[in-house]
Amino acid sequence: MALMLIMLLLLIFMLPFSISAAEDAFIGVNIGTDLSDMPTPTETVALLKAQSIQHVRLFDADRALLLALANTGIRVTISVPNDQILGIGQSNATAANWVSRNVIAHVPATNITSIAVGSEVLTTLSNAAPILVSAMKFIHSALVAANLDGQIKVSTPHSSSIILDSFPPSQAFFNRTWNPVMVPLLNFLQSTGSYLMFNVYPYYDYQQSNGVIPLDYALFRPLPPNKEAVDSNTLLHYTNVFDAVVDAAYFAMSDLNFTNIPIVVTESGWPSKGDSSESDATIDNANTYNSNLIRHVLNNTGTPKHPGIAVSTFIYELYNEDLRSGEVSEKNWGLFYADGEPVYTLHLAGAGVIFANDTTNQTFCVTKSNADTKMLQAALDWACGPGKVDCSPLLQGQPCYEPDNVVAHAAYAFNAYYQKMAKSPGTCDFKGVAVITTTDPSHGSCVFPGSHGKNRTRINGTSLAPSNSTSSGCLSQHNYNGGYFTNSMILIVLLLSAVVM
Repeated sequence: MALMLIMLLLLIFMLPFSISAAEDAFIGVNIGTDLSDMPTPTETVALLKAQSIQHVRLFDADRALLLALANTGIRVTISVPNDQILGIGQSNATAANWVSRNVIAHVPATNITSIAVGSEVLTTLSNAAPILVSAMKFIHSALVAANLDGQIKVSTPHSSSIILDSFPPSQAFFNRTWNPVMVPLLNFLQSTGSYLMFNVYPYYDYQQSNGVIPLDYALFRPLPPNKEAVDSNTLLHYTNVFDAVVDAAYFAMSDLNFTNIPIVVTESGWPSKGDSSESDATIDNANTYNSNLIRHVLNNTGTPKHPGIAVSTFIYELYNEDLRSGEVSEKNWGLFYADGEPVYTLHLAGAGVIFANDTTNQTFCVTKSNADTKMLQAALDWACGPGKVDCSPLLQGQPCYEPDNVVAHAAYAFNAYYQKMAKSPGTCDFKGVAVITTTDPSHGSCVFPGSHGKNRTRINGTSLAPSNSTSSGCLSQHNYNGGYFTNSMILIVLLLSAVVM
């Protein structure tokens, strides 16, 4: 019996290590500062608290912001900027001074939990790559000397572009040019109980795929089984780009014989605005991606390779950074404007307590895309007539007159009726030309009934453009024919579930 126990123990120790599922995943937010009107640290922390954000990543170790974060309990990742890596990587004393100034001076009041040494160093600062691991080790040694290594992990964020042949994920491997760096780097992460920091941007994968990657696959939208991507080597099914890229990183580590290092996604998101070449950088797509990402992460779904294993993720980013150079999209990754107003309202039903701007229960009734314009006109006439909706804001010169077309005017009237009827089931149908949404359709000075009046989401001009056969939606041209719709429309029941756009 004793011999069998010994053999069993030996077998257990000979098995490859596996990644622990000990803790739940979290959602955090990156805080960039390239804003012409950057909020004060106090204002930023107030926004974080109001939105129930408990994890943030800074791209430096800004003293004022670290002081403002003191005694909030918010878990903070600070960063060694790329331009400081050369100095720190060549001097243990320089690293110790950095830790003393930026860490020891702030803990325990400020809850610093990790240090990101640089950002995408291998792909953006190749001359610092040879001393990257040294910089990480020197920072870690200073934490050990201060007895903080148990509380604060050290890692470095990588671009997903360091992985070659990323699909199918099972064939993925790191660019072997960087093996002299990656092998000791992964050894360091494993020996210190840290994690691989990884930046995952399905937006760019989608943009660069030349139509190979479907938009729905990038946005976490549900796919029919025959549209899912299948890894022919493992037969694992992938329903979104995010999981496929994360699993590619797991397989790339396995290629170097590292199987027990967890992954934290340090950047992921979707831009809400782009130039003419970035037609899919829209508010709706940004809302869809980030809402679905948050739900996916907080549900502890894991990935096909590691189901149920936490993939904690930091959204890029808190604010739109108007001073960033490059394409229009570079300035529009934020969840909020500089004044703290949301760029859009996230759809987070069932995703747990995070982001107070989740107004999933704040619903609106708007026109369905591609609805028949004659039916819209008839429904608009009914709402403003027998439906007894106050359509005066649609009159010329009034706040909701523009854009002057039946689609826009019908959206206002449909929503006014829906709100007036206390959002009762069936009151947003109008013979099939209306649909419920959680995106506030208010625009400019036109505030839709039911709105808190703070959402800056604009109505998409394209979707509100009248067809060639549509007459103006101006109120003076409406004929209030009460016979077109009957009260039978209220009997239609809409079953509302968690929104997945």
